[in-house]
Amino acid sequence: MVVPAAASARAAWLRAEIERHNHAYYVLDAPSLPDAEYDRLFGELQELEAEFAELAVADSPTPRPTPSRAAR
Repeated sequence: MVVPAAASARAAWLRAEIERHNHAYYVLDAPSLPDAEYDRLFGELQELEAEFAELAVADSPTPRPTPSRAAR
């Protein structure tokens, strides 16, 4: 299946945005958005990757477990 350019661009943006917020939360201990908004972004990326398997790249944050803050 051909992935629409808009879906590919949105998935790339979501991956970068989620990683930015992960860094703020887990490394800096400074959450940068409410949990509900993070969950919305994460869910949107999961939906795109489910619809277009080609978007589920190795560096996507969706398949890996989220580290606990205590494990830092």
